[in-house]
Amino acid sequence: MSSPLRGTVIGTDAVDQLQESFRGDLIRPSDFGYDEHRKVWNGSIDRNPGLIARCTGVADVRAAVRFSRDRDLLVAVRSGGHSFPGLSACDRGLLIDLGPMKGIRIDPDARTARVQAGVLLGELDRETQQFGLAAPSGIVTHTGVAGLTLGGGTGWIQRKYGLAIDQLESVDLVTADGEFVTASEDRNAELFWGVRGGGGNFGIVTDFQFRLNPVGPYVVAGPVFWAMEDAPEVLRFYRDWIADCPDELMTIAVQRRAPDLPVIPTELVGRHITAIVACYTGPVEDGERVVRPLKEFGSPLLDLCEPKPFLAHQMMFDASFPHGWWYYVRACDVAALDDGVIDIVVEHGERIASAISSVAIWQMGGAVARIEDGATAFNGRKAGFTFNINGNSTSFEGFDAERQWARDYWSALGPHHTSVYVNFLMDEGEDRVRQAYGSDKYDRLKALKRQYDPTNFYRLNQNIEPN
Repeated sequence: MSSPLRGTVIGTDAVDQLQESFRGDLIRPSDFGYDEHRKVWNGSIDRNPGLIARCTGVADVRAAVRFSRDRDLLVAVRSGGHSFPGLSACDRGLLIDLGPMKGIRIDPDARTARVQAGVLLGELDRETQQFGLAAPSGIVTHTGVAGLTLGGGTGWIQRKYGLAIDQLESVDLVTADGEFVTASEDRNAELFWGVRGGGGNFGIVTDFQFRLNPVGPYVVAGPVFWAMEDAPEVLRFYRDWIADCPDELMTIAVQRRAPDLPVIPTELVGRHITAIVACYTGPVEDGERVVRPLKEFGSPLLDLCEPKPFLAHQMMFDASFPHGWWYYVRACDVAALDDGVIDIVVEHGERIASAISSVAIWQMGGAVARIEDGATAFNGRKAGFTFNINGNSTSFEGFDAERQWARDYWSALGPHHTSVYVNFLMDEGEDRVRQAYGSDKYDRLKALKRQYDPTNFYRLNQNIEPN
């Protein structure tokens, strides 16, 4: 099988030939804007494609795919460019950039959204919230809808309405042969099963159709901070408090140093804290009642959990994950926050050195868990919590130390690992991809890969090899 770094220099004559059938911009290494367009969100990734094809629609995508296939080029596909391991970039090959494809069509009566692959989460939220609706989607607004959805799609309303894939009605997709295919429950049903969690392994999804659900415009949401030394008591209270909580409540437990943001008092900036971030998507008065025990527990350092626009809450983590910082993540699912897990969380949280490293412990369950496990390729519906351990720095300085801290934290949790969310994987190899899906689903995905991409043309992803 081809090496992920394989690629060839793309000649001028070949590029000129592609331009004849391509409406978008073709950007070569010598062109103005090349450095801007080759960059991805994770600043630790520095790759140089031989050509960037900024697609304006399906015709451009098909032309770029066929061009690449005819010349045996390595291909990377980018929507929002938010892949932790930088799989939406390549060296020497062709970068198919879907960023210009920004179409969004909301049908408020049918409660559906038709979304092109270049749309970012914040752009979709802005349109859906005009009608008091939302699609389950993420916690950072500059994430791409496409990549997030194809891996599963966790977010603030998942316990009420499920993952992004659980509200997905259909996709349009360009195969490795450049053919156009629609997949839904009624058309190409096996392919539709696979794209709901199987990532970009089977083609380039150009359009998504989502069901929308009533959310907002106001929710009760935000973080409550405690001192890190209070973490043992806070986490045990938290575990018991959410044990029988309503589906409308979604929470993420966070460990980090308090960030330097306008809403954070100066005296707290840089201090080790434990936070519980809540989002209640039902009526505000119910939400205030449900979160009151959280707000009253112990001696909080800061309470920012209050009624606010859903759009504002969706933007809360944006400043903590900007473009250009250096990101490294280790991830795992665990069954429960038992005392052994909490002891590990406390020990390693106290070791956070970087001002921007953090741990997010996602509450699972609710609607996510009630969907039959075999309904989609996504694995881990029965997980209790999903860990996202971010060892980050603003540049290369200190990055090695932050990565090691994340690895040590993840390794300490090893006896408690159950599965892993594929969107939180780095470039970790086939065994970890298999773990993300489980052996039965992985074998089923391999069969689907052999049907739609037998040569592994789409291999810059959390790759499922066809052989």
